[in-house]
Amino acid sequence: MTASAQSSARPGSAAADGPDQGDTLAKAARENFPVAPGFLPAAWRDDLMAVYGYARLVDDAGDGDLADPAGTAALLGAPAHGGDETAFRLGLLDALEGDLDRAFEAALPRTAGGTAGEPPRHPLIAALIPLIGRRAVTPEPFRRLIEANRVDQTTARYPTFESLVGYCTLSADPVGRLVLALADVATPERIEYSDAICTALQVIEHLQDVAEDFARGRVYLPAEDLARFGVTEADLAVSSAGTAVRELVAFEAARARTLLDHGAPLVGTVRGRLRLLLAGFTAGGYAALAAIEAAGYDVLAQQPKPDKRRLAMKAAAIFAKGR
Repeated sequence: MTASAQSSARPGSAAADGPDQGDTLAKAARENFPVAPGFLPAAWRDDLMAVYGYARLVDDAGDGDLADPAGTAALLGAPAHGGDETAFRLGLLDALEGDLDRAFEAALPRTAGGTAGEPPRHPLIAALIPLIGRRAVTPEPFRRLIEANRVDQTTARYPTFESLVGYCTLSADPVGRLVLALADVATPERIEYSDAICTALQVIEHLQDVAEDFARGRVYLPAEDLARFGVTEADLAVSSAGTAVRELVAFEAARARTLLDHGAPLVGTVRGRLRLLLAGFTAGGYAALAAIEAAGYDVLAQQPKPDKRRLAMKAAAIFAKGR
């Protein structure tokens, strides 16, 4: 945890490290790609982990996965759980957005000579203050991640692939844009490539998580594609995928691969450690697709996970070729 996060945790309001901080950051080890690999400078790793911590906190609030939701609500000043889960989660998301505003306001003295207001209440949001002060970031991508989780509270099905991609502009693309901003290399061309990669990674994650998402009442496979392959939602509730489900998953995997292929040239537009980082992100997507294929596209029997050796080899190849 950064020093700023430690100093901003309010005494007497939940644990000193926050009610869910350690649990949230620990999830970085389970991602398809390295979040903040050791070859990066320490300051950059801190910034990436701060962004990751924020994104995971928001996702966990929207998914009902916080380690201590009541403690988080109390810390943020959000309404207590009144029996309506959706209303509770939306209240948490509103409170997180308010805390995000406090983080940007607290960083203003570093950037504009202003007077700091109330500091953020949650340590994972307080951890954003140093990067806001020294990087060219705006509130917009952070707000989009909150909005994606608001959408999750009211939308559990997507009629078309285009509508799913629209959701990814909120849930995934902002992360890539933040990475480019942290490295001060954002250009329209790079943002386009990054959006394609991030959308692909989100689609791939949805494919890995079909069973888990269905258990939560969500289906991210487009309804028009379910109909095209003759798949019903009942087919997603079984312990092993039938032929039609496997064909559908293969079809969506091919779409994700096309998006990855489109965005992969991003790697070749940068140099040094950033190039290696982006190669790792992109390779994570290809390795996850390989895991899905190796499972025979049966994403119901198990959650296909990338092989670390395959991921490393793919990252090295992408780094060398620049795509």
